Parts: sequence; structure tokens; C-alpha cells
Amino acid sequence: MTTTGPEASEGAGVAAPGGAAAPRWSRAVLKLSGEALASASSDETIDAATVRRIAHEIAQCRFELGVELAVMIGGGNIWRGTTGAGGGIDRATSDTMGMLGTVINALALQDAIEREGQPTRVLSAIAMQEVCEPYIRRRAIRHLEKGRVVIFAAGMGNPYFTTDTPAALRAAEIEAEVILKGTHSGVDGVYSADPRRSPDATRFDDISFDEVLARGLRVMDLTAITFCKDNALPILVFDLMAPGNIRSALGGEPIGTLIR
Repeated sequence: MTTTGPEASEGAGVAAPGGAAAPRWSRAVLKLSGEALASASSDETIDAATVRRIAHEIAQCRFELGVELAVMIGGGNIWRGTTGAGGGIDRATSDTMGMLGTVINALALQDAIEREGQPTRVLSAIAMQEVCEPYIRRRAIRHLEKGRVVIFAAGMGNPYFTTDTPAALRAAEIEAEVILKGTHSGVDGVYSADPRRSPDATRFDDISFDEVLARGLRVMDLTAITFCKDNALPILVFDLMAPGNIRSALGGEPIGTLIR
């Protein structure tokens, strides 16, 4: 899927080097929560060092593996729609505020990735032409083919959805082969129970969509899980905060839990 030759001039230098191991998936969507960009050790909404590390790993995947990578970013570090609604703000308005928060995060991530020498494009589901491009499916695919990292902002553009569901939707639309669901809470996969509360919880290396739904394992929104099941779109749940794990996931190393 990666374009080479004169048309790929902007992405020059980012294709997988000759002889490099092929990635497990050639096109993927990385789902990041907004909280992943914050730091647990400070009050910063967006922690520059954390964003730089994630950006470096994303660029590394392009440089070393040549994988076509899109990112769906959340906004929970800035505003969470359900929290605002609980405080008396109209739910649709509060969710729209949260979508705007995802655009702030997308721009921060774009800046950090491009400082690594990797071209990017931010595509927003809410039109704001002065700061980013509108989401158009064929345009997103073309950016990927030309070696750019695509960052999806503003979720689906509609209230009442978290960014899990638009991550699944965009992955299907751009014909991605997998969703990489990065966690930020120290949980490194899908467990039979919350391992932070149940020391006897066991981790699954591989689990079916049906079992996730039957057990009520809330690894993503149930809408997103059902959508992925219906469209045969696997999800790899892994610990985003462990250095090198994005590359390990795309490189096919045995980390996290694969839902399929």
C-alpha cells in the first residue's frame, strides 16, 4: 500500500528500508485516549515529553516498518462530554466541546510527529479550514498512500459517541487491517476482570468478539466492539505507555490481547 517513486517525494525516506522485516499489518488505526497525552506526575493537560515519546514511536514505525498509520485521538484530558453533562451542560453541547478538545490534541501530536521528520495531515470531522483539512475518505487514503501519518480529529462529528466508535468507523472506511487500542492505565491487554482490583484476573492473549461481548469486558465502547465484529476488524489492546510498544505491536511481537 505504500507508494514509492516520484509521487511519494514528500514521504521520501520513510518507507521501510530494504531487507527490513515486514509489519504484521500494512495499514492500521492507532486509537489514543486524550489522557495518554497528559502526565500523571504533573498538572499539564498536554505533557510535552509524553507527546514527544509517542510521536517518536509513530515516526519510527513509518521509518522502519513502512506501515501506513492513522491515529484517532480522544480529548478526555481537556474535556469529557459526560462530565460536562453531569454538571448541567447540555449533553450535545458538552460533547461538541469534547470534540474541539480532540482537535487541540491532534495539532499537538501533529507538531511533535513533524519535528521527527514525518509528514502528517490532520483531518477533522468538524470543518475548521484555517487549522486542518476536512475529513474526506478518499483524501485520507491518498495521504496514507503518499507516506503521511493521518490524524483524525473531532471524532465522528456527532454528539453521544466517544472516540472509540469513530476509530472503528474510520478504520473500516480507509480499509485498515487492525485497530491498535493503546491503554494508558498500566493494563497491558484484556483481562477476565480488572487486574487493578482483582489480583487473580488472567490476561487473554487472544479472544473472540463474542466472548468479549458475553463477558461484558469493556475494553472499548460496546458500539465499537459490535461494529468491529460485524466488519471483521480485529482490535489489538496493548499498553501504550511502555516504550517501544507501538512498534512492537505493528511488528508482530506477542504483546497485548488480540480481539477477533
